[in-house]
Amino acid sequence: MEFDPFVLSRIQFAANISFHILFPSVTIGLGWFLVYFRIQYLRTNDKSWEYAYFSWVKIFALTFALGVVSGITMSFQFGTNWPGFMAKVGNIAGPLLGYEVLTAFFMEASFLGIMLFGKDRVSERVHLISTVLVAVGTTFSAFWILSLNSWMQTPAGYEIRDGIFYATDWWQIIFNPSFPYRMTHMLLASLLTSAFMIAGISAWRILKCKDGPSTWLLLRTSLIAAAVFTPTQILVGDLHGLNSLEHQPAKIAAVEAIWETGSGVPFTLLGMPNEETKTTDYAIKIPKLASLVLVHDAEGELPGLDQFEGEHPPVAAVFWSFRVMVGVGMLMLIMSWYGCWKLWRNSTFSKIYLRLLAPMAFSGWVAVLAGWYVTEIGRQPWVVYGLLRSRDVVAEHPPEVLLGTLIGYLTLYVFLLISYIGALAHLSSKPPRSGVVMHEYHLNNQGRS
Repeated sequence: MEFDPFVLSRIQFAANISFHILFPSVTIGLGWFLVYFRIQYLRTNDKSWEYAYFSWVKIFALTFALGVVSGITMSFQFGTNWPGFMAKVGNIAGPLLGYEVLTAFFMEASFLGIMLFGKDRVSERVHLISTVLVAVGTTFSAFWILSLNSWMQTPAGYEIRDGIFYATDWWQIIFNPSFPYRMTHMLLASLLTSAFMIAGISAWRILKCKDGPSTWLLLRTSLIAAAVFTPTQILVGDLHGLNSLEHQPAKIAAVEAIWETGSGVPFTLLGMPNEETKTTDYAIKIPKLASLVLVHDAEGELPGLDQFEGEHPPVAAVFWSFRVMVGVGMLMLIMSWYGCWKLWRNSTFSKIYLRLLAPMAFSGWVAVLAGWYVTEIGRQPWVVYGLLRSRDVVAEHPPEVLLGTLIGYLTLYVFLLISYIGALAHLSSKPPRSGVVMHEYHLNNQGRS
């Protein structure tokens, strides 16, 4: 069997980034949840909030550590597998990655120790400030990484001399046309990922009768947060889609499997895109809905894949990734709104609801990965959209070497992911600490019958 070094390098980078993004998608949002827990404790002097904080700061630290390790491995890939990228775009990518280290990573690493070990060693104010700075650091990290990624999607503020990219306007590079939408979309995705991880683990603890002083408090807080963030994310996603239609029409054509340019285009709910016949088999369509959603006009014209022959992404992967993302988002909306409705009515959560909610601890990961695949696969065949092709920057390593390292990476990542989930289960299975006063409010005994 023959292997294409380009395909193997793409699979390897996809494996690296898929594993890495799991952890920042938790820490970015969880950092701000920890800030909220700390402020609530200082405001109310309720020990339940402090218990919530110190329970989840351990998970934050574990997740942060894996994010750092996997991020370093991913950055090495630019040199080992994609040297042409840094050779041509390094004048722009290098500074942005450097800013991420200087303004974000150092801040997170410096103050994380105070978050973990500063209790009774520093004042409450210093401890709160440290928590805020770590949360700001995680957000800054996302800012710089997404600025670079967005620039690769919608390049601006550059010039090309002898095939090399040079910066002409850093303001345009950083705040390129798609950056505001991607940044907001990712922050909300991380907040939702964290909210459902907190809600799912809290539901699991209740079902296992391991609920501690703050379990019901955490469940209530995370459900309310998810109920607010989910519809907001849907709105931002719509705006993001309109921006992509303007700057990356081939991606939207693949997302919707629009094979031919036309007006009043139907929305394909489900189907099997077939690139050989340029049709979608077994399609379930809603008339004119794609035009209505994307251009807000039922008779609006949408570009089809026929306009991008040979320069559009693989349709099936983008088509299905988008539908997985939207499907998980709709499930999040239903679960969070139903939970908030039960809270508003002061009703008891059934065991069925808690059993459905528990596995949704990792629903954010599924949605983030699906959304990331839409973004990255949807950019192909370009590494810098419309300017630099992915195939032109790959290293020509022997296929056997690439296959061996790919297998090594996958084996290690599976082991680390299983270990991480096992550590979460261990931390979540611990009984309440002795001497901690249980939080008294009307939800304390729900879900046990």
